[in-house]
Amino acid sequence: MLKTDMTRIQAAALSVLLLSCKTAAQNETPTSKPAPPATPNPVKQPIADAALPTIVAPAPLMAVPPAVAVTAKLQVLIKGLSRPVLVTAAPGDTSKRLYIVEQTGRVRVLEGGKLRAAALLDVSNEISDGNEQGLLGLAFHPQFAQNHKLYVYLTDREGTSRVFEFVVEGDRVVATSRRELLMVKQPYSNHNGGNVAFGPDGKLYLGLGDGGSGGDPKRNGQNPTALLGKLLRLDVDAAKPQAEIVHLGLRNPWRFAFDQTNGNLFIADVGQNQWEQVYAVAGEDARKHNFGWNVVEGNHCFEAATCDRNGFTPPIVDYSHDAGCSITGGVVYRGKALPALAGHFFYADFCTSLLRSVAWQPAATAPALGGATGVVTAHWDWKAALDPQGTLSQIASFGTDADGELFIVSLTGTIWQVVAATK
Repeated sequence: MLKTDMTRIQAAALSVLLLSCKTAAQNETPTSKPAPPATPNPVKQPIADAALPTIVAPAPLMAVPPAVAVTAKLQVLIKGLSRPVLVTAAPGDTSKRLYIVEQTGRVRVLEGGKLRAAALLDVSNEISDGNEQGLLGLAFHPQFAQNHKLYVYLTDREGTSRVFEFVVEGDRVVATSRRELLMVKQPYSNHNGGNVAFGPDGKLYLGLGDGGSGGDPKRNGQNPTALLGKLLRLDVDAAKPQAEIVHLGLRNPWRFAFDQTNGNLFIADVGQNQWEQVYAVAGEDARKHNFGWNVVEGNHCFEAATCDRNGFTPPIVDYSHDAGCSITGGVVYRGKALPALAGHFFYADFCTSLLRSVAWQPAATAPALGGATGVVTAHWDWKAALDPQGTLSQIASFGTDADGELFIVSLTGTIWQVVAATK
């Protein structure tokens, strides 16, 4: 998912997880999602079909307003983990437990500030161990409190992407309950995507990269039948779930998130050599969006002076490799401790640990935009407010607890929580 440029961040590159490569010889690294809603939101009527814009001007980046900046601070939640790539909670669980995914193959349980000795799930003996491989995603069924089902994404020993369903009984998954929902062969070891999350329609969504190497040599991003380079959807309650392509033209989505309030979708997509980007789709928008890879890299033609961007959905924000080299998404904040952050999608960069948030309104709530997909109402730089000493490093993911509060996950083994600052 993530990408590290070995010429620019030498130390981090040695432990990079899902880095987006610039050449076929370079690997990439991963990153997270918000807890799914307890019950699916009602399906809304789709926006009327309209021509998609070909480009949008990058949203201006601003410092966090001082009145907001003083209300939040970072606090260490836990240290000493083995390459964590996700922290989340189970819907309907009132115990305040948190579940931590370690890329090395375990789902750990944090309860009362302490890790349980036994893992909820351990697949460490059946996964590949490349920089962008391993145990990468976890999602709990929206009715987990009733059916005790969870879903994981991993790459097996051959590097094949697999999604499994398990049933939890007590403190462990039931090994015999395993059901495979999806298997996708990978032509290369990188760009595996790996995020799984339930959408407002109650279905399981999965982000897959373009298959790897560099520049999408297999042309999967624009192949309407290939599952690679896509956002997929699975009806896990069906007897035989079938993967449905929801959106296409992605390079390496790491990660995506749904806003639990309105169903808006945000996707952090790792770029190639020059740009990193965030895409957004309104919750009411039922169209299949094409984000343009590998014709474009975000708002910019890829390896061409000009290109036909007609029909491509542009990012709501992007940034160049002057600021970073591998975007890490992302969750939408809907907690109670920091009300000024409501609706902000948080993202970071694995290489430089920039930390930002963006608030966005779909066109339906911003009619002055005409045919545009929406408008960015705020784009804030959190580095000075939350991390002035540069403590954060190798940000691989974000997460939320049952209350919607925000966590930042470092591949080095530490998870921080963003909490209200005491006066």
